[in-house]
Order: sequence, then C-alpha cells, then structure tokens
Amino acid sequence: MTNLLWNPTTEAIDNANVTTFRHAVNQQWQLQLMDYSALYQWSIEQPTQFWQSLWTFTNLIAETQGDVVLNHQYPMFGARWFPQARLNFAENLLRRQDSADALVFWGENQVKRRLSYQDLYAEVSVLAQALRADGVQAGDRVAGYLPNMPEAIIAMLATSSIGAVWSSCSPDFGAQGLIDRFGQIEPKILLTADGYFYNGKPHDSLGNLPKITQAISSIERVIVIPYVNQLPAIGHLNKTTLYSSYVAGYTADTIEFNRLPFNHPLYILYSSGTTGVPKCIVHGAGGTLLQHLKEHVLHTDIKPNDRVFYFTTCGWMMWNWLVSALAAQATVLLYDGSPFYPTGQTLFDYVEQEKITVFGTSAKFIDALNKQGIVPNKTHNLQCLRAILSTGSPLLPESFDFVYHAIKADVQLSSISGGTDIVSCFALGNPVLPVWRGELQCRGLGLAVEIFDDAGQALRAQKGELVCTKPFPAMPIYFWNDPQGEKYHAAYFERFPNVWCHGDYAELTAHDGIIIYGRSDAVLNPGGVRIGTAEIYRQVEQLPEILESLVIGQTWADDVRVVLFVRLQTGLVLDDVLRERIKQYIRQNTTPRHVPAKIVQVADIPRTKSGKIVELAVRNVVHGLPVKNREALANPEALDLFANLALLNK
Repeated sequence: MTNLLWNPTTEAIDNANVTTFRHAVNQQWQLQLMDYSALYQWSIEQPTQFWQSLWTFTNLIAETQGDVVLNHQYPMFGARWFPQARLNFAENLLRRQDSADALVFWGENQVKRRLSYQDLYAEVSVLAQALRADGVQAGDRVAGYLPNMPEAIIAMLATSSIGAVWSSCSPDFGAQGLIDRFGQIEPKILLTADGYFYNGKPHDSLGNLPKITQAISSIERVIVIPYVNQLPAIGHLNKTTLYSSYVAGYTADTIEFNRLPFNHPLYILYSSGTTGVPKCIVHGAGGTLLQHLKEHVLHTDIKPNDRVFYFTTCGWMMWNWLVSALAAQATVLLYDGSPFYPTGQTLFDYVEQEKITVFGTSAKFIDALNKQGIVPNKTHNLQCLRAILSTGSPLLPESFDFVYHAIKADVQLSSISGGTDIVSCFALGNPVLPVWRGELQCRGLGLAVEIFDDAGQALRAQKGELVCTKPFPAMPIYFWNDPQGEKYHAAYFERFPNVWCHGDYAELTAHDGIIIYGRSDAVLNPGGVRIGTAEIYRQVEQLPEILESLVIGQTWADDVRVVLFVRLQTGLVLDDVLRERIKQYIRQNTTPRHVPAKIVQVADIPRTKSGKIVELAVRNVVHGLPVKNREALANPEALDLFANLALLNK
C-alpha cells in the first residue's frame, strides 16, 4: 500500500489561490519563490512582509493599514500587529451583496432555510439597529445560547458591526455550564432559541433561563428566537422578548460599521473547562479575520462559487472558523442536530442536494461511518466535493484509507489541527501539495511551527512538543479577568521561554507534514517511555468489536501502567479471549510498552460537547481526584463508570 493517497493536477496547482498569491509575492518583493516550501520559508523568515502581502491579496476593507505591521516582535507574549489599522470584522464578511446563497440551513429533517447575501445584509442591518437602540456599544458583550442556525450568524455579525464582543455556547449546555462561561464575561444581551432538535426530538431551552438570568445580573434583555415552536410561551420569563418583537419597527438600511483598532476584541471563546472553571480566551477582530482569510483562501482554496460546510455547534471554535468563509464570499452551509438522524446518510444527502464543495467534520464522525459500514460513494453523487476537512482529534491512517475507499477517491483530504487558543490552525491542508497517509499536509503560512524536545531543540522525524517560535496575529489578545496576563503566560509560555507551547505531542515528517499523537498532558509514560494516546487508539479501533476507546496512565507501584477502556458493539462482553486479542494486536503493531496492563469494558466514554474524549478527567476519577467542572461534558454521568473499579485496585 502506497502512503501517497492524492496528488493535485497541474491545472489545479496553476489555478490555486496560493499559486496566484506566490506570484503576487514574487512581484511585490522581487523574489523567486518557486514552490510552497519556499513560500512557507519566506513567510516565517519575513513575517511582516508576509502578513502585509496577505492583507493586500485578500483586499481587506479597512480605514488604514498603517506603516507598522508588528510593533513589538519580542517578547512573543507581548506582540501586537497592525497597531495603526482600523477595521470592522462584519464589514469584511458582508462585502458581497447579491442574490447568491450566503447561508443554507438544515435543522435535521425538521427545518430547511436559505438566505441570500442581500437577505443576510438586511437581517444584520435590522438587528444591529435594534441592538444600538437598546444601548449596546463597542466593548459590550452579547451572548448566544443557540443552535447552529442562521440567527446565530446574524446576531454575531450585528454585534461585531457595532464593535461589541460575541460569545456563544450550544444549547445542550446545562444552566450551570452556561453560568460558568457567560457569568465571567457579564453579557448585556442574551439570545436564545426556544429549544433545539436532536435525534428528531425537541428539547427545551427556556427552562434554564430563570436560573441563568438570576445568576448573571448583567443580562438586561433575553431575546428568544422561535425554532421548535412558532410562538413559544415566554410571558412568565423576566427581561424576555421575542426576536420578531425586538426588531419590529426597523427596516433594512445601510449598516453603520464601527471601524475599530485591529486588536479590538471580537470573540470570547472558552477552554474545555474539564479541569476547572473555563478560561475565557479573547480574540481580536483583525487577527481572526486575517488568519481565517489565509486559511480559507490560501489553504482551503475557497473561491466565491464554493459551498463550504463544517459539522459544528456554536460552542466549538470551528463555528467561528466556518462563518469566516463569508469573507471569502463563499456560501456557508449550516447543520444542527445529530449527523446520524434519521440515518448516517443525512450529511451526504446534504452534500449531494446542495452541491457542497468543501465538507468539514470530525475524525470521530469518519470513524463512526466506517464502523457502521456506510459507503457514501455507492449511495450518493459526490462529484461536486473537492475537499474533506477533519479535526477534533487525530485522524488515524486507517481513516484516511476509509475516506479514499468509501467516500471519494479523488478528493483533497485535509486533517487540520489548532484549537480554541488560536481560533484557527497550526497545521492544515494545502491544495498544491500531496496527501500522505496519516499526515496533516503542511504547517500554516506565517506560523513558525517546530517540534521541540524537552531541552527546546528542534526535531525532525521524532516525537516532541508542537511549538510556535514567532508571534502571529491570531494569538489571543488576552484572557478575560487576567489583567497582568498571568493566566495567559502560564497557558502557553512557561514551558519554553518566549515560545508558544501548544500542548500537542507531534512529529514533523520527511514530507514537511505533521502527525499529531494526542495531547501532551495525556501522554503515557510507562517506564519513562513517552507514548501518544493516538498510537494506541489507532490499533484498538481497527478491531471490529470495539466502537471506541480511551486510554490513561495509572500511577501504580512507583511507575505508570497503561489502562485501556473499551466500549464494545452492542451485546458483546469483554472476555479473556478478546482481551488477549487486543493485547496481541497492539503488541504486533507497536511495541510491548504500548500494551495495556489492564483492559476494562465500559458502557460509555465521557466527551466534551464538541466530541473530544476527556482522558484527564477519567484519569482524575481513577485516581480518586475531583473533576472540577462536569458541566463541560456532554455526558457527565459517564464519568461515574470509572470510579472505584475493583479491577484497577490490583
């Protein structure tokens, strides 16, 4: 089996945005950059030239760029980009105003809607006027407790047009989870739907409102968007009005975009919160816009006729990433609910019917398709589809094989990796480079990404810490309620002086690609040998009996032993025969150090609301330590399955 899975055609390379950009850079700076590798090297050696060129190439709308690109390059922690620039994020996302689709929405099989760019502009105009009349000003916080529906994007754009700060959570958060997040940032306005659909069933959101508004005194008004019911009952709720009533009396007009400094706050995102109250990470308008345009236009090759989908909720940074495709003048496709309702074919129905060209999802979704035997290329016409993106956890090499065998043979498969911390990617796709099995195609332009050993020395073809050694515009501008920057500095800059340490255990390959082996803090260390959790998942989840797994290191007899938890196919029981088969398979394909000392069957595996399994929380439960914020989990009751297990006491 060859590890080379896909190569772009010469025509595709010639027509790619990144090729056009490289030619423009050569002309602007009198260079002779002959390929992507040379372009990348230049972008990290001459970052001010690179980001300046990107600004010009993407036609950012701004009052001024200014002469200064980076006013404080060192230390990295204090870097500030384009200090003289003034712009508005929403203005750049609403530059297109025609009858083409801006948004298409499917809410499972219950609701289907579409808005043109003209419609979107008009809706944003009306809500922005209502918010201004309600006293919302630059710097105020507006929060969304919303499904992934058009109103979430409308509200975000209206908020940012004023210069207020947007923050959102998905409606499956309980009241306490919402209070833990929004309570810290003290929003003035809260927008919520009356409920949401999941697996075909309606779920209420309004029941949480009294507790939320009582706990968060800053909320002056709650705006309810009908979704599950056409006319939800809200008369008993304080400070609450229907969306239609809130915007009544306003008509669409030219939007008054408030152009503010490049580093003016745009979004507040939250760390997972599974080890304590979530950290509130503040991202700036200019850095987010410039970074997202780079990733959409250059790395994903998005053009105005593209139709871009990512399966996400409003509580995951991929929602913020997806919305920015509007700045590339593409159509954004939204889906809310279960991706397996009513069947596992639903999202591919969406691809076929709406002619989606870029399809984004999670590694877990791809694995689940494989486990369920779903073969979309036999049931759907996917001719329109040219790129598949995957993130959330490492995409295993076998999942690469599945995509090319079962979904589409001629597709650019881009495993991408970054996070909430940078609201973007450190490593991602590239339309002019090949796809190698198990590898992220490249490091992002302008990001000086390296792999360090424990002494801070750069490695190649060896595992180590993923770091970024130079500043970049998508770094957070600060953490909320962290005036001296102590939490911010501790999060990224304590491990290596003046170097961003991201917390991923990774490898830089011979192809200049990246392999992610899992989170550094979850790395296993039996006998002093570091093992990435993804190395074990890769083997275990190939076995047909196993639906999913979770692995931790348990402190035992003055060492660490590897403990593997498995969720099996319905009706199966973990016996000694299967245990031995799992161990043998791991031993044959890795090393004896990878073989678990204990294998335990569990009925469920806890995960965050964005679908990531929580190894650290499980490790805490196994060691009898508290899990500080169970509200951050989609299924917190699953943690109880790991407490006081007799098998782990011997």
